[in-house]
Amino acid sequence: MTAIRYWTQLAMEQFAPSDLLRQAIAAEAGGFDGLNVSDHFQPWWEPGESGQAWVLLGAIGQATKRIPIGTGVTAPVHRYHPAVVAQTFATLEQMFPGRAFVGLGSGEALNEVPTGMEWPSPGGQVSRLAEAVEIITRLFDGERLDYKGEYFGTHAAYLHTMSPRRPPVYISAFGSRTARLAARSGDGMWTLADPSSAPGVIEAYRRACEELRVPQGEIILQSGFSWAETDEAALDGARVWKAAQPREYFSDDWHDPREMHAKAAGEISDEQFRQSYIISSDPGEHVERVREIEKMGPTIVCLQNASGAAPHEALEVYGDKVLPALRANRS
Repeated sequence: MTAIRYWTQLAMEQFAPSDLLRQAIAAEAGGFDGLNVSDHFQPWWEPGESGQAWVLLGAIGQATKRIPIGTGVTAPVHRYHPAVVAQTFATLEQMFPGRAFVGLGSGEALNEVPTGMEWPSPGGQVSRLAEAVEIITRLFDGERLDYKGEYFGTHAAYLHTMSPRRPPVYISAFGSRTARLAARSGDGMWTLADPSSAPGVIEAYRRACEELRVPQGEIILQSGFSWAETDEAALDGARVWKAAQPREYFSDDWHDPREMHAKAAGEISDEQFRQSYIISSDPGEHVERVREIEKMGPTIVCLQNASGAAPHEALEVYGDKVLPALRANRS
C-alpha cells in the first residue's frame, strides 16, 4: 500500500509573505512531503494579509531544495486568464524541475468581485472552470491553441518555455460535476476533509475514473491545524478562520471581508470550529485527528498551518512529534 503523504498549506490570508517564506523553510526541514500556498486577492477577514501567491512561490522554490510547491488553489475564472496560469506554472516547473504543481478551483466572490467580475451562479462558476482547465491542460500538452469558448478565448497561444515534466493539475471538487472534471482532465481531486461531504465527493471521483477508464489520481483532503503551548492560545490564534467556515461564502456573492467576519463570528461557535480545525496543545490529539482524516481514503493529507499564536513552533512540533507518529503508525 502506498504511504499517505503529508502536505502543509501556508496561509496567505493570515501571515505576511516574508513570514511565510520562513514557514516554508521550516516545513521542508520538518519533513512535510509538499507545500502549497492559498491564492487569494483578499483575506476572509479584516485586518488580514493578501500577498500575491505566485511571487511567494518563486521565493519558496529558491529557498527550499526538494519539496513540491504549488497553489491550493488558483481560480482561473476572471482575475487570472487560463493561459497566464499555464505560463506561470510552466515557468515554475522550469526553474524548479520536478517540484511544481497547480491546484485549480472555481473560486470565490471574495477574490473575483473586487477585480470587476459579476459573480455567476454555481453552474456558471463550474462551467468557467471547465473551460479554463481545458485551456491550461492543452497548453501544458504543447498545443498551439486556438480556442473560442463561452468565457475564454485564445489565438495561437503557445507556451514557449516548457520542461519535460508536465506540472500536475489537481482540481478542487465539492460535488459530482467537479469530481468528474477532476477525473477527466486532472491528475487528482482536492476537497475539504469534512466527514459529511468528503466521502461522497471521493466516491463520485472514483466512479468517474472507472466510467471514463482513466487511472485514479491523487485524492487530497484538506484540514487546518493550530498548535500552541496551551489549548486556549491555540484557539485564539486560529479563531479568525471562523470567517472561512460558512459554506455560502464559497458559492454566493460574499466579498466584503468585514461583513464575512462579523457574520461568521456570530454564527460559528468555538465548539463548531474545533470540529473543523485541529486545535490543541497536545501533539497526540493532532495525530489522532489526522488519523481520522486518513480513514476517508486520501493519498495526500493537506494541513493548513493556522497557528497564529506560534506558527514556527507549530511546524517544529509537527516535524518532531506529529509527522513521525503518523508515519510510524502507517509502517
